[in-house]
Amino acid sequence: MSRTVNPSSFFLDEAAARRVLMVQAFETGPADGKAWAAEDRALVTRLARETTPADAAPERYLDERARHALHVLAPRDKSAARWLARRFWRPGWTLLALLLGLVLGLAVNAVDGSQHINLLAPPVWVLIAWNLVVYLSLLLPAAVVPKRARAWLARRLASAPGGSAPLQACGQAWARHGWPLTVARAALLLHLAAAALAAGVVAGLYLRGLVLDFRVGWQSTFLDAATVQAVLAALLAPAVALTGIAVPDAAALEALRVGPAGAATGVAAPWIHLYAAMLALFVVAPRLALALWSGGRAGWLSRHVALPRDDPYFQRLLREHRGGTPRVQVLPHGAAPGAQAALGLRALLAQVFGPGLQLTLAAATPYGEEEAAQGIAPEAETTLRLALVELGATPEEDTHGRFLQSLQAAAPGVPLLLLADATAFDRRFAGLPSRGAERRQAWQQMADAHGVGFAAAALDAPDLAAAEAAVEAALSR
Repeated sequence: MSRTVNPSSFFLDEAAARRVLMVQAFETGPADGKAWAAEDRALVTRLARETTPADAAPERYLDERARHALHVLAPRDKSAARWLARRFWRPGWTLLALLLGLVLGLAVNAVDGSQHINLLAPPVWVLIAWNLVVYLSLLLPAAVVPKRARAWLARRLASAPGGSAPLQACGQAWARHGWPLTVARAALLLHLAAAALAAGVVAGLYLRGLVLDFRVGWQSTFLDAATVQAVLAALLAPAVALTGIAVPDAAALEALRVGPAGAATGVAAPWIHLYAAMLALFVVAPRLALALWSGGRAGWLSRHVALPRDDPYFQRLLREHRGGTPRVQVLPHGAAPGAQAALGLRALLAQVFGPGLQLTLAAATPYGEEEAAQGIAPEAETTLRLALVELGATPEEDTHGRFLQSLQAAAPGVPLLLLADATAFDRRFAGLPSRGAERRQAWQQMADAHGVGFAAAALDAPDLAAAEAAVEAALSR
């Protein structure tokens, strides 16, 4: 079953996506050194690059790397291996859905022990009406699934004895990314069960009709025979066209009218045929068609689980897959970063580009000498040039703007990122978050005006996860 593939996503089969999400949960979660360490990440990256062809698709690299990582993780965290071994779908569930629906349909007939059918109020109309409501709901835009439903699913997916925090995160990630597949499979089961239920009702009518003498009639305080004939002829028109059994005229229906103390006397067989045809036309056939569609969609989705290509974690892995040593040149403006800020900057960039990062720090460009930055040439094979400023400085076109222009002129083919050290500014205005938001917005406008990405981070003690996301977002711009 063909689908339009979104170029902003990776598409992996279900098992591979679960492996990749499991490894992501351990790599991006809190590092305790027990189940996963930085050395492990470097090791599995090297192994994946050695065992994956250079021209292989990114999806293959992600899966290959996850397989190597799981060889390391599995002996250390038994719950991770148990979670990956769990089967979230079994084909036998389709047979179970059919069986349950059929039994329920037969039970509906068994519960109603009456041998009389009211032509104006048989249970068949309730079943058809409910299914028509379901069909109409499928035409509406997809409703937002309640957060509680997804939260419940995430808890179920992560419910392994002794499950660690990364396992909980993995369950939540799969509940999010695997949700379309889960919905398609649930729809398949529900459609099959609904079709089987209607088939069970039909089978129950005919089975009971073999050993019991059903009779039909109708009662109404407000309707006469002519009106009843018109209503039934309209409602049963599809069944009449299918079976060739006509709805009796008004005179014949008047004879089927039942008084307050009377009993139905009409022969039921033609009416059972008509109602069975209605169930087949409006429940069994449509539900089976929807089940076929849902099954095909579930099969396609099981081979195309979407993972976001623009996620910072996957962006880093994609750069690793492309190969080469990441080289970043830092170009401070005004003053060079302090020792602690330099360490934080290296940790941040290593988080973004990987442990093989090569970082060089150029001399600071003094205020008023921004044109001199044109003479700072990048080293060979530089991956990124990073203009480093203080967030506390007010962005000015005459200084910072000229600085960015000079850097762009010196290396027009190398990406340039504007990074603001927010350590001192955030400490000073810790009680006024609006000031920080305003200053960041001002720097963002400066970066946008010169066509470069912008990010801010407190380099003395960076929140690596948040800073990595900010830098990745800036790079994607």
